[in-house]
Amino acid sequence: MDVTLHLAQEPAADELLGRSPLAALTGMLLDQQVPMEWAFAGPHTIATRLGADDLDAHEIASYDPEAFAALLSTKPAVHRYPGSMAKRIQQMCQYLVDHYDGDAAGLWRDVSTGDELLKRLNDLPGFGKQKAQIFLALLGKQLGVRPKGWREAAGDYGAPKAYRSVADITDPESLQKVRTHKQQLKAAAKAAK
Repeated sequence: MDVTLHLAQEPAADELLGRSPLAALTGMLLDQQVPMEWAFAGPHTIATRLGADDLDAHEIASYDPEAFAALLSTKPAVHRYPGSMAKRIQQMCQYLVDHYDGDAAGLWRDVSTGDELLKRLNDLPGFGKQKAQIFLALLGKQLGVRPKGWREAAGDYGAPKAYRSVADITDPESLQKVRTHKQQLKAAAKAAK
């Protein structure tokens, strides 16, 4: 991985996301109940507070849980719910240590099908089907990870130029298209009630 992503809308944070599989996974994990940019800036904030230029799954998994929660809670907080997200990040990192020797890219390095990759992503603590499909689409569309059937495994998020999720954000214009799509979904859900 060494691409430019535009998810945090901050150059240093986006640079980290583009070169660090663990940072990208962590940003995806944080992407709930906060603005997308806030979530994807989180990995850079965590790395900076750890005094590092990248995230290390072994270090995070073994970090004292109270100290790690405090690290995420320091203002400005990494997430609206820094304590619970600190726990989720540590659980995800421990899973990566246990199953992939801490190498986040190990999730996709040797997969042969999109379904296999989707299952691996779905097995991550904090990842459900939708989050796994969105991350799979991000891997395929922007990071060059394209096992056979990846688009189908990613569902609607895998469609070209779908503008449904972070997988399609490459610049400010595509960010606005994704925001418009999400606003339309919210309006439709509200109207259905």
